[in-house]
Amino acid sequence: MTFPEGFLWGGATAANQIEGAYNEGGKGLSIQDVMPKGITETPTEGPTPENLKQVAIDFYHRYEEDIALFADMGFKVFRFSIAWSRIFPHGDEEAPNAEGLAYYSRILDELDKYGIEPLVTISHYETPLHLARKYNGWTNRDLIGFYERYCRTLFEYFGSRVKYWLTFNEINSVLHEPFLSGGIPAPKEQLTKQDLYQAIHHELVASARATRLAHELMPDAQVGCMILALPTYPLSPDPADVVAAMYTAHDSYAFGDIHCRGEYPGYLLRYFRDNGIDLDITVQDREDLKNTVDFVSFSYYMSICETADPAKQVKGPGNLMGGVPNPTLQASEWGWQIDPQGLRVVLNDYWERWQKPLFIVENGVGAKDELVEADGVKTVNDDYRIAYLNDHLVQAREAVQDGVQLMGYTAWGCIDLVSASTAQMSKRYGFIYVDRNDDGTGSLVRYPKKSFGWYKEIIATNGASLKISSTPHG
Repeated sequence: MTFPEGFLWGGATAANQIEGAYNEGGKGLSIQDVMPKGITETPTEGPTPENLKQVAIDFYHRYEEDIALFADMGFKVFRFSIAWSRIFPHGDEEAPNAEGLAYYSRILDELDKYGIEPLVTISHYETPLHLARKYNGWTNRDLIGFYERYCRTLFEYFGSRVKYWLTFNEINSVLHEPFLSGGIPAPKEQLTKQDLYQAIHHELVASARATRLAHELMPDAQVGCMILALPTYPLSPDPADVVAAMYTAHDSYAFGDIHCRGEYPGYLLRYFRDNGIDLDITVQDREDLKNTVDFVSFSYYMSICETADPAKQVKGPGNLMGGVPNPTLQASEWGWQIDPQGLRVVLNDYWERWQKPLFIVENGVGAKDELVEADGVKTVNDDYRIAYLNDHLVQAREAVQDGVQLMGYTAWGCIDLVSASTAQMSKRYGFIYVDRNDDGTGSLVRYPKKSFGWYKEIIATNGASLKISSTPHG
């Protein structure tokens, strides 16, 4: 009971959550520089000292040390993002920033030194701030051209060294967080459905153009979309609840359907008709969308329920993307419901729907870790994290036995980083503890946690050392 030969084990991060150095190396400001509290508060006018992402975990200066630790765990792949505003500081320049290109070249050199495959996210919640404020983010069609120029630059500079690319991180999250995901400054309650879906259309066209360009410039490269997976169960057997769950599921399916099938699905076209949405879709747009992805990647943290009963439509504290809590599940400290079997459901569902190779590129549990010392060695005894990841990986292995074609698994926040949703350091995901606190204090020294050795063994045995959980069928 192991994973397929050549399975890509590793970890995942995002530039804005690890790099720091927000104003070094010619970097421009991104939307993250005005989000000191993540998605929990209104963006600020400019950078503020309380924004932990200004320093983050200082990966910008410490990448050699961190990549060496990843190599010690046995990583086969490392997912990281390139900060758009490091390459094009404002986003609309004609020429790229040479210092930014040189920095990522050094990252690739270091990964190559250890034989670690890079998995690059082109845009991970890091729209240049200038594009958000001058152009109104992805509501403006001009961003398609700016993004295409950015992609061409990356492909031409790094194409011979990067095989796996992701166009946008959790592209469907724009439905719930338009500023974070789409660089759209308008408050959510003021953003019309017309403008939101026009922005989504522009992102989808940009993603398809990037896919076509990648295939032209890098014939051996593989391009994937990246979706926030959110399996949705009916709260009860009532058919009305089943239909309510179907509607919510469509929100995520639509993005995968378009990326994998190259056209808008009928249920989304009906939604447009029912809501008076009339998108500007050109003939060229329709041709562009036919450039479908090579694989589907996704994040998986939790599942949700839906109901048609208004009295029961009470969102839980962790249901950032909607839905109601599942009464049969436990939750993390931040209210995210823990559902390992939901991962198997997603894998089977996506494989049967799209028949494209799948890649789990984010999965993990945020927790308040405690650094302890024993025999002069500092570590974190994170058995809760080991249990969470073990149970999810067992279900991923079950899906492989079901016939799902699974490329790899990159645990989210393989080293502690600044949370995207709350901009906290105390919400930790990593196998490596970083000594930094929510108030910005700390030495930034790295300490392997107990889970570090556990994951190292999982990789070394290709999953054979996983412990079978008590859930049915694995």
